[in-house]
Amino acid sequence: MASSTEADGVSAATTGKKPKKTKNQVDESELLTVPEGWKEAPFTKEDNPRGLLEESSFATLFPKYREAYLKECWPLVQKSLGDLHINATLDLIEGSITVKTTKRTFDPYSILRARDLIKLLARSVPFEQAVRILEDDVACDIIKIGTLVRNRERFVKRRQRLIGPKGSTLKALELLTNCYVMVQGNTVSALGPYRGLKEVRKVVLDTMKNIHPIYNIKTLMIKQELAKDAELRTQSWERFLPNFKRRNLTKRREPKKKTAKKEYTPFPPQQPESQVDKELATGEFFLRESQKKRKKLEEIKVKQAEALTKRQEERNKAFIPPKEKPMKKAKKAPTEGKIDVEAIKEKVKKAKNKKLGAPPVNPESQTAAAGGKKRNKKNKG
Repeated sequence: MASSTEADGVSAATTGKKPKKTKNQVDESELLTVPEGWKEAPFTKEDNPRGLLEESSFATLFPKYREAYLKECWPLVQKSLGDLHINATLDLIEGSITVKTTKRTFDPYSILRARDLIKLLARSVPFEQAVRILEDDVACDIIKIGTLVRNRERFVKRRQRLIGPKGSTLKALELLTNCYVMVQGNTVSALGPYRGLKEVRKVVLDTMKNIHPIYNIKTLMIKQELAKDAELRTQSWERFLPNFKRRNLTKRREPKKKTAKKEYTPFPPQQPESQVDKELATGEFFLRESQKKRKKLEEIKVKQAEALTKRQEERNKAFIPPKEKPMKKAKKAPTEGKIDVEAIKEKVKKAKNKKLGAPPVNPESQTAAAGGKKRNKKNKG
């Protein structure tokens, strides 16, 4: 076989023509691509007529607030699971739902779908959406986000960021991924195709890592447009996708006390001198005890004298007069010229003639008034 393949390779190199494909040889790219509109045949009872050998069951708990809704939709749940021959029991006392296979169950994977169904119902997903998990092309993913952020307030803000104003961000994510997304408490429940669930999980985890979901939504929109082009399907999309850089807008506060790092030296610091070394350097070590005592007393007296002089200076400060500010010299009135003495004398004379509270007296006016009074008397007589 090896010789035949080598001969084919040599002949192709010499002639420059590609060897013809045989019936057994198939192009790998054709095997990898899935034709459009292709669906896998459903699993029917004819594929497994004898049923299952062992019975298996799954149970899950649900919160108290879901009790009323589950009681209403329970007949529909039993009907949908009855088509797959799976028994479902609702225990309101314990607050649990149990699903179990029977002898008539033919699909071994149906019990796992029933398990996902009761999990979604317990996580506040409505029955109309949760029942889609029983289809072949639909899967579910429950993402736990409660432990991703430590601070509770920060966690609530990021969860609300995922939902968006009036649920607009969540709705855009659902349209781009063809998935139903439900944010409830500490979990995010997603329901849809496998590729869409992968994108939903990435967006949710990035949002909890403080990456805004609008960036991922923008890349999903670009990918959706690029997938429509048949030529670009097999090419790399990195040149078309935006590259968002993470920015830290908050400036770190600098400490008040900055400690400068010392330069590294391989040598250890010098040892401090002991008391004996100091005495040897000054020569006190060789003195007698009496001489040492005398020297200490002299040092004490010098310190006392210095303290006394400082104390005396502080006391004398109270008796030192403060410095006076120099007095400003009064400005002399400007002399316009010689004073007119005669004009002042006339003013004084006029002031003496005037009576207090009476108009000025003129001699001419007084004689005229007296002549007028006499004429009036004669006319009357």
